[in-house]
Amino acid sequence: MIIQHNISLKPYNTFGIAATANAFCTVTSMDDLDYLFQHHHLNAPNTRILGGGSNILLTQNLDALVVQLSLKGISITREDADTVDIEVAAGERWDDVVQYAVSQNWGGVENLSLIPGSAGAAPVQNIGAYGVELKDVVVCVKGMVRSTGEMREISAKECAFAYRDSIFKHDLRDAYVITSVVMRLMKSPGADDLHCDYGALRQELAQLFPTTKPDKYTVSHVREAVCVIRRSKLPDPAIIGNAGSFFKNPEVSSEEFARIKSLYPDVPFFPAKANTVKIPAGWMIEQCAWKGKRLSLDSDAAVHDKQALVLVNHGAANGSEILALAEKIRASVEERFGVRLEMEVNTW
Repeated sequence: MIIQHNISLKPYNTFGIAATANAFCTVTSMDDLDYLFQHHHLNAPNTRILGGGSNILLTQNLDALVVQLSLKGISITREDADTVDIEVAAGERWDDVVQYAVSQNWGGVENLSLIPGSAGAAPVQNIGAYGVELKDVVVCVKGMVRSTGEMREISAKECAFAYRDSIFKHDLRDAYVITSVVMRLMKSPGADDLHCDYGALRQELAQLFPTTKPDKYTVSHVREAVCVIRRSKLPDPAIIGNAGSFFKNPEVSSEEFARIKSLYPDVPFFPAKANTVKIPAGWMIEQCAWKGKRLSLDSDAAVHDKQALVLVNHGAANGSEILALAEKIRASVEERFGVRLEMEVNTW
């Protein structure tokens, strides 16, 4: 393993931000990870662990060692007549994992198609889409404790999964390197096992497969519909720099929602936890007239013109500009709705 110096991170973040790292290396084996631990790099305060770079915003050059996890492999660890457990290495591209599962007719992750990033980053964020979250399939998360080099399994319960949240953002933040994720999937799921209740997904399935009855839908049908929806709304990072959804959908109390609905009767919503309601952040941002707008006339930092939840880099924006745009949006939404948006993207 080679540690390089003064490396551009532009190819390693989906926003396409032109920041540099003082030091950079790629981990392709557990021996590489052991080397970093043995040489006191892994637990150094200025060491950053990088996955697919799809959920970070670089706001400065990094006086740090950036470690890109590129561990590969998918293996079956347990199976019975109805389910199969697969262990996925952290460096696997997430959508490749979904494609693999669907190709085997295994159910559980098809709704999570086309979510950018690596498998190792998926439990950190508890990725979710169209009525499904990663927590629904996780058995455990495996990795290395950065301070001791100990390999430790974190059970699904210990992961403390919540909406776009997990223990890896809190107690284990900067303390644990995820090396693989074990997931339990359904073998040959029936239509009743699929999650097609999300309105847009149900409509897209009907449009794509008009001669197929809903009780005959398969994981392949669901994946194709999800891919069509996401491609129609979300920009390809290879074409326009972005990190997908920039903000979380806010959860408000029933009382707070009643206040907002009295002012905006057409507000979309869906139930969340007990006595709370989730409001689409994209709708709130659009009501504040930010959709398609740039930070300034001469800035490449902008809000996507098809999905207001996505901030984009049209070419030359830096991280500080994207962050400034995000703060302006948050202020607008708070002023209009009395709700403070929470960023989903991490800043470095």
